[in-house]
Amino acid sequence: MSTAKWGAAVLRVRRVAYAGAIVIVGLTGCTASADTTPSGSPSATPTGSPPASASPTATATRPTIQVELNPDKVTAGETSKVWILANCPVPSGGPAHTGTATSKAFLSGVALNPVPAGGSTPTATGATGDSPWVRGEATVSGTVKRGSYRVDVKCDGTNDMGRATLRVNAAETLPTTVPTKAPRAGGGGTYAQEAGDASTLPLGPAGVLLGLALAGGIAYVIKRRGRG
Repeated sequence: MSTAKWGAAVLRVRRVAYAGAIVIVGLTGCTASADTTPSGSPSATPTGSPPASASPTATATRPTIQVELNPDKVTAGETSKVWILANCPVPSGGPAHTGTATSKAFLSGVALNPVPAGGSTPTATGATGDSPWVRGEATVSGTVKRGSYRVDVKCDGTNDMGRATLRVNAAETLPTTVPTKAPRAGGGGTYAQEAGDASTLPLGPAGVLLGLALAGGIAYVIKRRGRG
C-alpha cells in the first residue's frame, strides 16, 4: 500500500472515531439531562392565606316583654287574687296568642289569654291602642311567707319572656291596749280628769250636813206618828 493510501485510511478511521465520540458524548448529555429533570411538576405552594371558615351566625336575642301585676303587693296570712298582664306579641303561622305565668307564690301555673275587647278591667297601665296584651288571675295562698317573689311569663306562640316582682308584706298589728282616760292636755281633757277625780272625793262637810238633814227628817216623821 502506498503512503498516500495509508494516510487516507488513517484519516477515515480518525473521522469515524471522532464522530463516534461526539455521538457518545451527546447521548451521555441527554441521559444526564433526563435524569435531573423531575418526573412530575410539584404543586404550587399557595402564597395567600387559607380561606377562613365561615363563622356561625349569631342568634338574635329577643327583647324582654313587659309584665305587670295588679296588685303587686299582698298581705301575708291572707288568700289573695293577683292579675298578671303581659305584652306578648301576636304569633304568626297559627299558634294561639296565649302565655303562661309561674311563681313560687302561686298555687299553680296561670294561663294567660288575650284581654277582651272593650278595655275591661283590670288592664295594664302601659297598654295603648291595640297592644296585644294577655292576662290571667293567680291565687296567692295565705301560707306564703312575707318577702319578694319573682313572677315569670312565657309567651306560648313566640317564646318571648318577661318577669315582674310580687311583694308579700306582713300584716299590720293593732294596739292591744286602749287608754280609758283622756291625757292631761288642757281643755276637755283636764275637765274630764277633774270630773272623774271629783267623783272619788270623800263627803266631808257636805256629807255631814246631809246626814243631819236625814236625821231631822226621820225625827219629824216619828213625832207626827206619835201625835196621831
